[in-house]
Amino acid sequence: MGAAESRDLEISDSESEEEEQQSEEEEEENYEDVKDHHSPSKTPTKTPSSVDEIDAKLKALKLKYQSKNQTLKNAVKLYIHTGGNTAQSKWVVADKISSYSFVKTTMEEDGDDEEGDEDLYWFLKVGSKVRSPVDQQLQLKPIMDQRRIDFVSNGVYAMKFFSIEDYKVFIDQYEKCLFENTYGFECNDENKAKVYGKDFVSWANPEAADDSMWEDAEDSFSKSPAFKTPVRANHDLREEFEEAAKGGSIKSLALGALDNSFLVSDSGIQVVKNYSHGIHGKGVYVNFDSSMKGHTESTPRKALLMKAETNMLLMSPMRSGKPHTNGLHQFDIETGKVVTEWKFAKDGTDITMRDVTNDSKGAQMDPSGSTFLGLDDNRLCRWDMRDRHGIVQNLVDTNTPVLNWTQGHQFSRGTNFQCFATTGDGSIVVGSVDGKIRLYSITSMRQAKTAFPGLGSPITHVDVTYDGKWILGTTDTYLILICTLFTDKDGKSKTGFSGRMGNNISAPRLLKLNPLDSHRAGVNNNFRGAQFSWVTEDGKQERHLVATVGKFSVIWNFQKVKDGSHECYKNQMGLKSCYCYKIVPKDDSIVDSRFMHEKFAVTDSPEAPLVVATPMKVSSFSISSRLSYA
Repeated sequence: MGAAESRDLEISDSESEEEEQQSEEEEEENYEDVKDHHSPSKTPTKTPSSVDEIDAKLKALKLKYQSKNQTLKNAVKLYIHTGGNTAQSKWVVADKISSYSFVKTTMEEDGDDEEGDEDLYWFLKVGSKVRSPVDQQLQLKPIMDQRRIDFVSNGVYAMKFFSIEDYKVFIDQYEKCLFENTYGFECNDENKAKVYGKDFVSWANPEAADDSMWEDAEDSFSKSPAFKTPVRANHDLREEFEEAAKGGSIKSLALGALDNSFLVSDSGIQVVKNYSHGIHGKGVYVNFDSSMKGHTESTPRKALLMKAETNMLLMSPMRSGKPHTNGLHQFDIETGKVVTEWKFAKDGTDITMRDVTNDSKGAQMDPSGSTFLGLDDNRLCRWDMRDRHGIVQNLVDTNTPVLNWTQGHQFSRGTNFQCFATTGDGSIVVGSVDGKIRLYSITSMRQAKTAFPGLGSPITHVDVTYDGKWILGTTDTYLILICTLFTDKDGKSKTGFSGRMGNNISAPRLLKLNPLDSHRAGVNNNFRGAQFSWVTEDGKQERHLVATVGKFSVIWNFQKVKDGSHECYKNQMGLKSCYCYKIVPKDDSIVDSRFMHEKFAVTDSPEAPLVVATPMKVSSFSISSRLSYA
């Protein structure tokens, strides 16, 4: 299956089965159903008349609900989506007239005691059918021109408001309740200043934010010469290639920029060949030997390529189930052997790491590279596999060698680091549990040059463009895209990695699933591992963003997300949210989704193939620029 457009179904406002059968009119809407792009285009199933047309008919009949609407506080019409992802899917009326309210109560269903504010939480109630905490799990999507709010609450619902004023009142109340539930105190200017800081007023008041940096940011798409990677004759750029996993379930994916990529499974590593149309097996599978057993679980959680992709660092979690580890294995790809097990230690004391990454975006292609970066809850450092005299340690020593802490800082408390990534020049971006994103220059790991405030959700993964101008953070329910560009006092354009950004900081943008797709992805399926397409050359611009959620790979067009005039952003209140994406559905939960290196793009396609790994197979296909986004 290839990429499918995101769309939504129109709202059906039928009042009875007879009316639903008689109605033949159709209303254009903003979304689309998930579908395979190989499938022939189908005309959407016709549904009854638009909300406004049906309302007009009902008013002409002088039904009683019209006068009831005039007296009922917070009156709305409530719809529910039925039929799932089938040809019969549609919106139907759940309540012709209902009312919503925001109620502050306990998390228990019957909790009405308003004593003890620390235990109280804002809930959204709609009639007798909806009662949900006001948080990001609602996946609330406002559509102002339709006076409509879509959301997820044990199903997918939509509320239709009877006036634009009613709609705006709801949005204002919702934003205030969300702020209070997220940060624990009332939503007002003073508390917003506490949360965001004086330099981030645009985050607190995005309607007044200066978006010029988004519009002025250099777009290198047209300047990037196309690669001329050979491609088979008659090859369909959107054709998909699948490779079955060997040796057990795939746990992680290590894409190479040179000849090979690697699938890490329960018992070993499968070597696959890189082509312009994706990756294919070479028939080579290397089993982990006994040196992988011992203090850690045998299945690596992360594989890091080094030394011109001839070596791989394998990081496994500790047996307690925590993501931290006290060491890693160095695997020689050419010999197929684990050559040593390294240990993390500082000042003679064993320590742990929760993540490792390369020194820079292209460092894995450096044949002489011997250093890499490490991250723990309150540590950021660089490790060296050589001793202090520059001599490579004896890898056949029976004792576990200790990596050298060559640079870094151990913070006393409170950073709660969770993930990190590097730019092309080696600057570092770090995401935290509290949602903060910090930028460190190549010269210091002690003091962040810029610290972006959190929006209330932990950052579980972070990526950055090669030039350092854009940061992509992953949370469970949305992605956050940040522009790091600013103009200094001398009028020069810089990034937040190289200097203090001051108060001229652009508001971020959020990337979300529409409520229908979020519900289809599953209740417990969260966004994971969002990243840019892979560029390692100055002057080249990443073209796409990809993230995984359940059985979906979700792809955004980077240029469209940056374009402040496109359809998604019209009439939005608060931070701008983009819902224009493609979905690649799979039959199994996805382990990882990543674009291959830009060198594997072909002249007929501006983007290298996307590789999608599930536990039992890996597939790849190219995205054609002719396919438009919703």
